[in-house]
Amino acid sequence: MILFENSIIKLDYTPATDILAVGYPDLHGFLLPEIKHNIDILIDTVKNYDVKKVLLDASHTVMSVGMEESREVTIYLAQGFSRTRVEKIARLQSLNETIEMRAKATMQHLAEIQLLPFQLQNFSVKADALAWLQH
Repeated sequence: MILFENSIIKLDYTPATDILAVGYPDLHGFLLPEIKHNIDILIDTVKNYDVKKVLLDASHTVMSVGMEESREVTIYLAQGFSRTRVEKIARLQSLNETIEMRAKATMQHLAEIQLLPFQLQNFSVKADALAWLQH
């Protein structure tokens, strides 16, 4: 069921599996304040529905910001999730190699500063990500 949808994000929740599917937003400089506002909506929804598993789909994400802005958004998202009861996040990888290199560097940074109180795995196939979330 669609819990929220606008031009930036779509939150599609499946109660039977307790999985919230979220399309990672396109990152453009002029959208950063709006993206952060939508992350707040996402985190509030996760809290309200007590979601434990999230499928974060970055496979079609477009990015026109630098590494610093990208990392800032990801850290903001991770901080938000760390204030919820989320246990697992499966991330569908982008097809863009530059985006993936940035994502891996940012995930390494998050692990180093211990901002990941949940399991986080990258996947290239949606079925594999869903299977991991359900176990």
